[in-house]
Amino acid sequence: MYGKRGAGTWASVAVAGAALLLAGCSSGGGDDDDGAGAKVTQQPRSSDPFWVNPSGNAAEQVARYVKDGQKDDAEQIRKIAEQPTGEWIGPENPEAEARGFTEAAEKANRSAILVLYNIPHRDCGQFSQGGAADGDAYKAWIDGVAQGIGDRPATVILEPDAILHLVNQCTPAEFQEERYFLLKNAVGKLKSLKNTKVYLDAGNAGWGHPDQIFQPLQQAGIDQADGFSVNVSNFYSTKDSIAYGKQLSAKVGNKHFVIDTSRNGNGPYTGGKADENWCNPPGRALGEEPTTRTDDALVDAYLWVKRPGESDGTCKGGPKAGQWWADYALKLAKSSK
Repeated sequence: MYGKRGAGTWASVAVAGAALLLAGCSSGGGDDDDGAGAKVTQQPRSSDPFWVNPSGNAAEQVARYVKDGQKDDAEQIRKIAEQPTGEWIGPENPEAEARGFTEAAEKANRSAILVLYNIPHRDCGQFSQGGAADGDAYKAWIDGVAQGIGDRPATVILEPDAILHLVNQCTPAEFQEERYFLLKNAVGKLKSLKNTKVYLDAGNAGWGHPDQIFQPLQQAGIDQADGFSVNVSNFYSTKDSIAYGKQLSAKVGNKHFVIDTSRNGNGPYTGGKADENWCNPPGRALGEEPTTRTDDALVDAYLWVKRPGESDGTCKGGPKAGQWWADYALKLAKSSK
């Protein structure tokens, strides 16, 4: 089972990054207008030190609903718009995008959440296939991200599914050694920065057992990283994700971890084909809001790595992976507690 689907739309990310660079948008202690009529409020830094993007897809949807007089729907989508979510760095302008997001976050006295998802031979030809052309291109891309971040605070989720796909052998054997090298190099490069935390992705509670992935994590540089991420773009409960993470942590030097809680409010869907229950499943809900107050010493944060409301792929009537799907977003929000 694949844990990651639906990276943010590259074009929209690039536009957002450029806008941030030009306008210096920030979301501080009060309300900030995103220019389209939607106001989003930054969460208290004491519980949630991560930056809320005032120009994200959800904020734009709030503005559209307000304009159309759909106030109830606007308030539902505000549940998404006013939470920090991962900013997925695109392939074309990594330095500019990383700089734009981290500068905006720094102005708000927050940390940006950046998701790096550009490994060569990405996603085993599934809905989010693609990635850098080769190893050299990937190294240059990572260098660009690092230059863009600089000394500003950032929390990086590194390559969802990249290690999992080594374990389940869907990444061709001839590319596996290179992938380990590229991941370890990326961890080292990013950890050389002053204020960057790095979490290597480590799958989810439903795909297998920690015994299968702890050695690949070690080979990919987990010892240099701050820890690992679990449940990215998936739906497993926080309870199950904590149990999985703790079993894995015990095998990799008690490393800390973060959990993607963006859409796990109702747990995993089991009513469809087993190999598609991760892809735009019905009846799901937003999970715990992003916070560093997890009440567990090993769990550094609950994060919304996957941006709720963006499609997992062209399944169950959805648009392409990463594209905003207003109806699905509204259902997630309405189903949440």
